[in-house]
Amino acid sequence: MLGLGCGSGPLSGRYLPPIGGFLYFLRPGTTRLPLFPGLPLIGAPTRSLLDVALYLGLVAASLRALVAPSPELAHFLPIVVLLGVLGVLDKTIFLAARAEHYWVTLVCFVATPHWIAGAQAVQLALWFWAGVSKLNHHFPTVVCVMTSNGPLTRFPALRRRMYRDPPSDLRPSRLATVLAHAGTALELGVPIAFLLTPLGTPPVAAVLLMLALHGYITSNVPMGVPIEWNFSVVYGGFALFWAHPEVSVTSIAPLPLAAFLAAMLVALPLLGNLFPSRVSFLLAMRYYAGNWAWSVWLFRGDAHRKLARLTTSSAWVYDQLARFYDHPTAVGLVGKVMGFRMMHLHGRALPLLVPQAVDRLQDYEWVDGEIIAGLALGWNFGEGHLHQEQLLAAIQSQCGFEEGELRCIFVESQPLGRGTLAYRIVDAKTGPRAQGELDVADLRSRQPWECAP
Repeated sequence: MLGLGCGSGPLSGRYLPPIGGFLYFLRPGTTRLPLFPGLPLIGAPTRSLLDVALYLGLVAASLRALVAPSPELAHFLPIVVLLGVLGVLDKTIFLAARAEHYWVTLVCFVATPHWIAGAQAVQLALWFWAGVSKLNHHFPTVVCVMTSNGPLTRFPALRRRMYRDPPSDLRPSRLATVLAHAGTALELGVPIAFLLTPLGTPPVAAVLLMLALHGYITSNVPMGVPIEWNFSVVYGGFALFWAHPEVSVTSIAPLPLAAFLAAMLVALPLLGNLFPSRVSFLLAMRYYAGNWAWSVWLFRGDAHRKLARLTTSSAWVYDQLARFYDHPTAVGLVGKVMGFRMMHLHGRALPLLVPQAVDRLQDYEWVDGEIIAGLALGWNFGEGHLHQEQLLAAIQSQCGFEEGELRCIFVESQPLGRGTLAYRIVDAKTGPRAQGELDVADLRSRQPWECAP
């Protein structure tokens, strides 16, 4: 929640300063995304002194628990309450805290002294839903892009084999598709193996599968994946299952905790997979499947300079990079974000959507929504809902773009069991301009650079 993990550094579009997080959350006037926008006191688009005080209290409570010789209910309860309240005031902080994992586990600590079974349920849900989220045609593009860019897979022959016929055909090869399916099976197999291990028996097979899964992920150093989170999950596998083989996940008690976990670990992820526009991909546990909501922000001319009216700790991304590079080099670096987006299956929608958004792309500055969220909110982690209409409205209320100065393309995730991606094109001042759905089967046949007829 400090913004030191997945929300810092060049992958988040931050150079000077290299972090956002607490530099925003402790600063009045910065932009926030309330759960109930427009309501008095709690629905304002900018941070108040009350927000800052509550966040500071959460940091203090967390530090108090970390240094306690033996943390107990009195240490955990303030964290649970404060993070819950802050989640209503600003969804960004709740997501930055990785609440679907850590906050839910803290609730188990608060609800019962016999919390092992509840924490096991959280861990099993993380693996299971991450596997379910990869039951689509997006994940093979993730594998081919990840493996062909991994720092430990610097073998030209292997990198070429990730694609059908590089550079003329950059669709995933059969090898990439097989690896993707194997990874999905492994991710689903880990929780099943833990569940099938007889009570009282060390889960040797399950632990080996777990180490294979997270070892593969970590060794690829995939873009946007918090490596520290993978280590935390592996530690949890040993601390919860290997160290307590006598505890069954079915022994969760009391009943209110079981009901809470059923809602957070079953109902909410299921809803997020079936209706991804309504639930954050983090809360739905749809991790690194390539099936993300995302956006592109198009600024006409130098209209992006109006973003300076926001209260931020980060400058315009090119102004940050100007400290290190000449402008063409900076454009090339930021262009890698565009390249990363278009190499994935969903990004192949852009050549179809950009002509609907603007008449001449040459007149516009192309910025991925991730960069905008990092600048305006202080945190971004592939959560496209952070940089959709709510953020656009908050920025427009502070910056006042004229018609045509800022156009946004918003694309949603593909729902489980359906074959389309929904999109919207919005002008900052005049509102919606177009909306519709794209056939995923059509995107699978396209190249990253293939333009509309």
